[in-house]
Amino acid sequence: MRTPVAERRPQSFERVLSSMCTEPHPAARAAADRFLTSNPGDPATYGEIGDIEADVVDALGDLAGLSEPNGYVASGGTEANIQAMHAARNLAETAEPNVVTPTSAHFSFHKAAELLGVELRTVPTDADHRADVDAVTAAVDEDTALVVGVAGSTEYGRVDPIPALADVAADAGARFHVDAAWGGYYLPFSGHDWGFADADVDTLTVDPHKAGRAVVPSGGILAREQETLDALAVETPYLETQSQATLTGTRSGAGVAAAAAAMEALWPDGYREEYERAASLADWLAAELRGRGCRVVDPELPLVAFELPEAAFSAVREAGWRLARTGAGEARVVVMPHVTREMLTAFLADLDAHLD
Repeated sequence: MRTPVAERRPQSFERVLSSMCTEPHPAARAAADRFLTSNPGDPATYGEIGDIEADVVDALGDLAGLSEPNGYVASGGTEANIQAMHAARNLAETAEPNVVTPTSAHFSFHKAAELLGVELRTVPTDADHRADVDAVTAAVDEDTALVVGVAGSTEYGRVDPIPALADVAADAGARFHVDAAWGGYYLPFSGHDWGFADADVDTLTVDPHKAGRAVVPSGGILAREQETLDALAVETPYLETQSQATLTGTRSGAGVAAAAAAMEALWPDGYREEYERAASLADWLAAELRGRGCRVVDPELPLVAFELPEAAFSAVREAGWRLARTGAGEARVVVMPHVTREMLTAFLADLDAHLD
């Protein structure tokens, strides 16, 4: 007989090194509980959570450099990326639209292409794992509906040359989307050009449930123009709210309220402090790994990818460390808010027992 749910406990973050989710902020957890049964999918009925969602969109616009943002709180980066492609397809002036992404783009774009019947053209990254602008330029044509740039890639934490990619999209008459699902809460403090204030970006993904410290699920899609949401809208005649632009219908208000509470508590100083802490810790870990003879990919945002023999990788996983690999085989550590120096010191001690 299975153990009753009341006796089960969720995964502890004590040894989680590869996840881009983290412990929610206490204020986010409390807000999520209060608005758990409110449905932002029908804001005419659930007015308070509708107002809070508008506040979250405004706050995300402030974070991403957009003074009059349009958008909504999605389930996560996958939904936001699907919706960016969805809007681009609906607005395209071609019967055979294609979307151009670097190979570093999240797997959600492959899901979106299949769901939407859009051709996905993936192009190589450069030697440092960023989008190759020349390759993107060569891939676009008169049927390109969307060009995608990544600002904080999931495998290496790399930031693509966003302004240059925006220029490629503009020259092709295509829309431009930036996936900053993980990087978005670090990038405002990193000195990168990545958001609406830096380039002609049409849509952008940013997830409060990652470094934003909201509860799961809480993603975000932002758009420069209202026409993007209009292109996604469907009539909802049996609801008090007569139109809906979201991919999902009924949504829990937990993620919306949590995102608002976390940003009220942490934007901007708390997030700046966390970025500086995490970046410093990533640099320290990279240096420690190099000192042990590991080849390390220089961290750009707080993510460390490094070569690790299979025997050592398996051994630390057997010791309870939640560790994953990149597509090319490097181990990767994502320095999220729950990852501390003490935690990484313990990881290195376990690693030392298995490195030659």
